[in-house]
Order: sequence, then C-alpha cells, then structure tokens
Amino acid sequence: MMRLQKALAEAGIASRRKAEELITSGQIKVNGVVVTELGFKVSDTDEIFFNDELVVREDKVYLLLNKPKGYVSTVSDEKGRKTVLDLIDQKDVKERIYPVGRLDSDTAGLIILTNDGDLTYSLTHPKHEVEKEYLARVKGIVVRNKAKEIQKGVVIDDGYLAIPKEVRIVELDKEFQTTLMSITLTEGKNREVRKIFEAAGHPVINLTRIRIANLTTEGVGRGYYRRLKIHEIKYLKNL
Repeated sequence: MMRLQKALAEAGIASRRKAEELITSGQIKVNGVVVTELGFKVSDTDEIFFNDELVVREDKVYLLLNKPKGYVSTVSDEKGRKTVLDLIDQKDVKERIYPVGRLDSDTAGLIILTNDGDLTYSLTHPKHEVEKEYLARVKGIVVRNKAKEIQKGVVIDDGYLAIPKEVRIVELDKEFQTTLMSITLTEGKNREVRKIFEAAGHPVINLTRIRIANLTTEGVGRGYYRRLKIHEIKYLKNL
C-alpha cells in the first residue's frame, strides 16, 4: 500500500506536491469514487483515474539526452518545432516521459527525461541546489579579475542578483577575440547563463550544458541518449 499522491507521482502524472493539489481539488478517483483525502492509500489492484482517464502505472524510466540545438525541451510544441521527444526511439521507450527542467532551443547539451515525478521535483527545486555546468563561448577576452567579479554575482532581471557556484576561464582565443568559459549554477532561471554574461559585457555565442550533478556527456554523443544506471539514479534521489 502507498499514499495516493505517491502513486500519482510514480505514474508520472505530476510531482507529489502537484498530485496533492489534484487530489484536494477532486480531480482524482479511485475505483470510480472521488478521493480528496491526502492520507488515502492504494494497492496495486486499485484503479486510479485522473480526469476520468485510467492512470497507467508504468515502469520508471530515466534517460540522459545530449540535446542538439534546434530542439525545444517540451513534450509538444504549438509552433510545430522539434521537441526533445523527437530524439527518443519510441520502440525503445514506450512510457510517457517528460524533460526535467528546461534547456533553450539554441542551447545544446544534457537534459534528463523521466516519468518519475518525485525526482523531477527534487532536481528542479532550488532548495536542492543541483549543480549544472555549462561551457559558454563568449565575445571578448575575459580577464581573470572579470571572471572573479562574475562569480561574486551579476544583477539581471529587475535587480535579481545571480550568483554562480563557479566561474572559470577555459580557453582564450585572441585571434577571434572570444573566451571559452565554464560556469556552474544551482538554479534554473530562464536563460540565466546568457543574461549573466550579457550583463557582464560578454554576450554568449555558443552555449552547452556539459554536466548535471555527477552526470556528464561522456559516452553520450550529440543527439543521442542513454539510460541512467542504478547507482546514478540512487545518487540523484539522495541529493
């Protein structure tokens, strides 16, 4: 037996917190009866309905995708753009999966896809401070003192002070007057890396996410994905 909100989260319907809202608002039925009690428990034989549709309790799937540019991090797009799900072999993955967080269309790199609502919540909530590292090719030569200033914090978005976890210079290209920077964040505000470097006077030319927590691009070519290993899943759940 498990709590109803946990069963909904494990089915990929929503995070556990969002599932609680679905329950209290009367959108969930168990065996044909509306349930609004958060402490209600269900067994494997109970039938759960969300908006009168049977909730299929699927096996958990955890994928690490190395996204190319030109794909949006959604399950569908009203503008008809390609989504990250277009990169997943539907014969290989039959479960309904969702991207964890966002990665802009013009940004390449790592993104996790899963149907585990609880893990999605923990990886995206700021309090867990999950590290995400990016390589950014920026305009201009960034000197060491400037990199230190950026790491201390840059004001973006109406006075918000964005403070990276780490900023370092990787490579200087004096011929083309660009710098390759590594920047690590523990939050996921919209286009934050680009806004940080723009505010610092070094607009981003190319941007790639190369790490999420302890997961890197090693062994995952651009446009390809792999399933997470058991020890990797356990590590993410314990963050």
